[in-house]
Amino acid sequence: MQIGVDSDRAVDNRRVFVVDNDEITCAALQFMLHDEIETHEITSLTAAYAKAVDWKPDLMLLGIGIVKEYGIGVLAEIHAKIVGLKIILVADSASDPLAQACLKNGVNSILAKPLTIEKARQRVDAQLGRAVKLSIPVVQV
Repeated sequence: MQIGVDSDRAVDNRRVFVVDNDEITCAALQFMLHDEIETHEITSLTAAYAKAVDWKPDLMLLGIGIVKEYGIGVLAEIHAKIVGLKIILVADSASDPLAQACLKNGVNSILAKPLTIEKARQRVDAQLGRAVKLSIPVVQV
C-alpha cells in the first residue's frame, strides 16, 4: 500500500543510493523513499561505486558513520568517482561539528534524526530539484 505517493514522482527516472553502515537507518530510509523514487540500500562505499558504473545515482544519502570510518576526505573521493552526485548526510544532529564540517566539504544538505517520511522525502525532493510541499505545523493551545 502506498501512502501519500505522488504518481508523477513515482515514475520519475531518478535514482537514490542510501549508503550507511547502520543497517536499520539504511533500511528505514529505503522504505521511506522507495514508493516515490528508485532507491537502493547499500551498506558500503565499495558496493556503491560498483553499482554506480551501470546505475549512476542522482543523489546519495550518506550515513555519518561512513564519514567517521573513512574521514572527511571520503567526500572528495565520492564526488570524484560519481561525478555530478548530490549528497545528503544522515546525522544524529544537524549541529554536530562533523556534520557541519561535511557541509563545507561537499555535502549538499543534512537530514537529521529522528527520521520521518515527510522530512526524508522533502529533503530528497529539494536536492533533486522537485517542487517541495511546504508544511506548517499546527499547534493546539
